[in-house]
Amino acid sequence: MDSVKPVVNSNRGRLARTFANVLHFRAATGIVPDDGIRKVKNLEKIRDGDSVTGHQSECFDDEKLRNRASMEALLAKLFASISSFKAAYAELQIAQSPYDVDGIQSADEMVVSELKSLSELKQSYLKKQIDPSPQVTLLYAEMQEQQCLLKTFEIMGKNLESQIKLKDSEITFLREKLKELDKQKKGFEKRLNPSGSLSILDNLYLSGLNPNHFITVLKCTVKSVQSFVKSIMGGMKSTGWDLDAAASSIQPGVIYRKANHKCFAFESFVCREMFNGFNFPKFSLPNESLPEKKQIRRHFFGKFTEMKSVKPEELLSQSPNSTFGKFCRTKYMNLVHPKMESSFFGNLNQRNLVNSGGYPETTFFASFAEMAKWVWLLHCLAFSFEPEASIFQVKKNCRYSEVYMESVAEEAFLALDGSPETIPPVGFTVMPGFKIGKTVIQSAAVLEPSGPPPVKGSREAMVCNFGGIWTVLVATANVVCGDANALAHKLAKKALKGCRNFQSLVGSEPSCNYPFDLGILSPRLV
Repeated sequence: MDSVKPVVNSNRGRLARTFANVLHFRAATGIVPDDGIRKVKNLEKIRDGDSVTGHQSECFDDEKLRNRASMEALLAKLFASISSFKAAYAELQIAQSPYDVDGIQSADEMVVSELKSLSELKQSYLKKQIDPSPQVTLLYAEMQEQQCLLKTFEIMGKNLESQIKLKDSEITFLREKLKELDKQKKGFEKRLNPSGSLSILDNLYLSGLNPNHFITVLKCTVKSVQSFVKSIMGGMKSTGWDLDAAASSIQPGVIYRKANHKCFAFESFVCREMFNGFNFPKFSLPNESLPEKKQIRRHFFGKFTEMKSVKPEELLSQSPNSTFGKFCRTKYMNLVHPKMESSFFGNLNQRNLVNSGGYPETTFFASFAEMAKWVWLLHCLAFSFEPEASIFQVKKNCRYSEVYMESVAEEAFLALDGSPETIPPVGFTVMPGFKIGKTVIQSAAVLEPSGPPPVKGSREAMVCNFGGIWTVLVATANVVCGDANALAHKLAKKALKGCRNFQSLVGSEPSCNYPFDLGILSPRLV
């Protein structure tokens, strides 16, 4: 028993030393101890660190605030440098147009300087160099950024001013170009419409109607008649018609000064058919109804306003059975002979289509429809006046009068041998004349050449001179009084009495007729 006790005591001491070593090792390595040991350690830390904790937290907060302020100052400097770079680059762009060497060099130096500043900011950020006075740096950076923005806006303002000047120069250039185009347009309009511009008919009211409007429409009507006559003569030539024989059958016994003047015979034929019934409100359409007499002017003016800007093809396609459609049908059937149409087209399909209420889509009929439209518009405008316009023509062999007629050829006042011809006689009327109130619109006539002029001092010359004086008296009465129906007839009676007295002196009858013998001043059917 005694020999065993030392062994037991030695084992207990060894175990105690081992346990103490383990505890010391855990404390040294930071291993969490048991609950009892942890509590003891925490109490010791609390007692030992109470005095240190407050000071460490204050230092940490101050350092955090300094770092944040320094970072804000760095960002402010970064944005200020970027704004400076933008301003310098904008100035560089402005200096290039127009090209400014000094401005480009100065702006280039500023761009390089700002790039260096950005590089320095990058290095300070990477090296964590803290700004000792971030508040001052922040204010300075904000001020610099605002200055750069202001400079950028000034540069943009200059750029906008230069663009405005450029746009002003472009506007000036385009205005000049527009003027040139307007001149070209007017030139083209004159070529396409030699009778004149139709702008006078725009915004036209019944109260503002005057003879100038009628003359404008009349010129367009003449142009359309001439265009249709060209179509007829072209068809005759292509199908082998004898144009001389056709012209002679229309106006027999007329001597033409030039061969190409025979086209006036065809024009007179077309006008005679198209203007037949012009002086009646129904215009060759006896079955058409009209409004009351008080409303006739407004009725015809409304038709004129409605149709003046519409193409005839549209008028006929939209309202084939309208009054204008019936007018076209009637005039086409009377004007275009079946033999003529058959020779032109090889059949009567167009005639049959028109007769059945349709309208062919051919160039020939389009030319006719254009002419019919202008004749119809002229008729509507004639009955829009108060009193309405009247129509007249001159007879064959009538003495020429500048008041009531004009020659279609400049050579009309020369005899066949080239010598001056005093009073050429009228061959036939090409385009009828019109009278609107006190205004006389001359008719167009072909004047026939006569023999050599009478010898000066002879009886024939004295008669012709007296006739010329009579014509001048009539013209003077028309100009001074404005109404040839009143004073001119009085002058005619006196002149006719003087002519009879003059006849007893010269011993011969006057060799020409006079306008008043023809009823020129009264409306006549063509």
